[in-house]
Amino acid sequence: MNMRLMLCVILYALPLALFAAGGNLHSYRADVDVSDTKSLQQGARTFVNYCMGCHSAKFMRYNRMGADLGLSDEILKANFMFGTDKTSDLMTIAMSDEDAKQMFGGVAPPDLSVTARYRGADWLTTYFMTFYLDPARPMGVNNLAFKDVGMPHALMELQGAQRAVYKTATDTNGKAVNVIDHLELVAPGTQNQKEYEQTVRDLVNFMVYLGEPVRLKRQQIGIYVITFLFFLLGVVYLMKREYWKDIH
Repeated sequence: MNMRLMLCVILYALPLALFAAGGNLHSYRADVDVSDTKSLQQGARTFVNYCMGCHSAKFMRYNRMGADLGLSDEILKANFMFGTDKTSDLMTIAMSDEDAKQMFGGVAPPDLSVTARYRGADWLTTYFMTFYLDPARPMGVNNLAFKDVGMPHALMELQGAQRAVYKTATDTNGKAVNVIDHLELVAPGTQNQKEYEQTVRDLVNFMVYLGEPVRLKRQQIGIYVITFLFFLLGVVYLMKREYWKDIH
C-alpha cells in the first residue's frame, strides 16, 4: 500500500518538476464537435486557403468532403478547389517533395490527412495558438508545442505576431534558467483573440473530421448495435424463463 502511495505522489509531482525545469507549455483544450457542419465548413475553407499551399490531404476527395459537409460541386469549385477541376480528385498539392525539401531545409511538409489522429486535437489547438517570433529560426518563428518548428506561421495574418516573455526559474539541479512565462501580442492580425480562437477551433474540428470521416456514422451504428443488444437481452431472458419454468 505504501509503495502505491509513493508512486501516486511521484506521478503527481512529475508535471511540477517539468514546469520548474522550463516545460511550462500552456496547453489549450480543443472544443471538437464533428456534428457541427458550419464549423467544419469554415474549417475546411481555412484549411484549403492557409494549409494546402504546402500540405496535402491525399486520403480525402473533394466530392467526399462536399457530400459530408453539405457542399455542392459548384460551391466546391468556387471556394475550395484551386489546383484541379475535377471534384473526384484527391486533395493533393502541385508542389513536389523535392521542391518542398529545398524550400524547407531538407524536410518536406507532411500530409495532414491523419495528423489529428496521432497528434490529438488538444495538441493541434496548442500548436496553432502558440507561435511566437524567434529571429534565430530560419522562418523567423518558433512554437511552444513544436520546438524549433521548420515552417512559417501560416495563420499569422489572422492572429498577428506574438513574442515570448521570459522569467527566471530554477531547474531540477538548482540552477537559475530563463523560461518562457507567456506570449504577448506585439502586432495584431486581422482577427481579434476571440475570432482567432474560433478559427483555430473550426480548423482543428475539420482536421479531426479529416482523420476519420466516418466517425459520426460509426457512432450512430454503435448506438444501433447497443440498442439491438439490449433488445436481444430481453428476448434471451424471456426464452430462459420459458425453458426453465418446469425445472423451478
